[in-house]
Amino acid sequence: MFPQTRLSRLRSNNIIRAMVREHQVNTCDLIQPVFVHHRDGTRQEIASMPGQYQLDVAYAAEWSVRLYEDGIRSILLFGIPSVKDETGSDSWDDDKGIIQRALRAIRQAVPEMLIITDVCFCEYTSHGHCGIMVERNGQMVLDHDATCKNLVRQAVSHVHAGADMIAPSGMIDGMIAVIRNGLDQTGFNHIPIMSYAVKYASAFYGPFRDAAEGAPKYGDRRTHQMDPANSDEALREASEDINQGADMIMVKPALAYMDIIRRVKDRFGIPTAAYHVSGEYAMIKAAAERGWLDEKAVTLEILTSLKRAGADMIITYHAADAAKWIPEG
Repeated sequence: MFPQTRLSRLRSNNIIRAMVREHQVNTCDLIQPVFVHHRDGTRQEIASMPGQYQLDVAYAAEWSVRLYEDGIRSILLFGIPSVKDETGSDSWDDDKGIIQRALRAIRQAVPEMLIITDVCFCEYTSHGHCGIMVERNGQMVLDHDATCKNLVRQAVSHVHAGADMIAPSGMIDGMIAVIRNGLDQTGFNHIPIMSYAVKYASAFYGPFRDAAEGAPKYGDRRTHQMDPANSDEALREASEDINQGADMIMVKPALAYMDIIRRVKDRFGIPTAAYHVSGEYAMIKAAAERGWLDEKAVTLEILTSLKRAGADMIITYHAADAAKWIPEG
């Protein structure tokens, strides 16, 4: 007896497979991170992230044009200032701030690009932590309330300079509520917030700290980023940020946390981003360079799996490459 149902019938050729494909990655789903530094006239490759660069403002604007021409419609900006201090004041410097300068240049070069800015302090502070540090019981700890006040200053300054969306990434208690209120009070109630609502204290961030020059000078970030062992807590974090006014939420990292992406999407049904982080990117690059993996095939498989897990959009360092690969199938 042969089966009446043969699922292989729907896999018999390319056209049928495409016809019944349940999930597909499009270039409009992808967001390319861009690192902008203060060293004018330079484009410096990041050693631990082959193919990624620290760009000066002019190069960042030039690359944004090429990204848009290739089909990438959204970028996420990270700034590396010339001077760092205890508070990260460059992040809200309307005139000379590295992000503000980049926003104006990119906006002029490619007005149609959706520009998202990372709103945090680790790249801007002399100590490398995500906000104001204070001493309590002989230990240096992050002051969430004081940090929130400065996050508002940073977010408003970014929007004044041309940001279309802001992405608070520090996992600071109450950050979405105060930023939403700050934007609304300054006439920016139309600006959406993409919250790093579920951000784990992950070992996959190593290359990013090279790229953003934001490694902590002491201690770590486990007091405010999530324990990788926890999943129910992710739903609580996401719920808090949604209730405070987040328009989109993010799960970071992506590949090792697809179960979290699925749970968050199923529970809340809100637009959900997955951040395919630096360590995940670097592993693919390293294996591909040794001939152990087909970089294009593996990358497209991973991006598709993130869509399948529930991600509506994917922040990935492979965005520029994927934009060229997707039309090929």
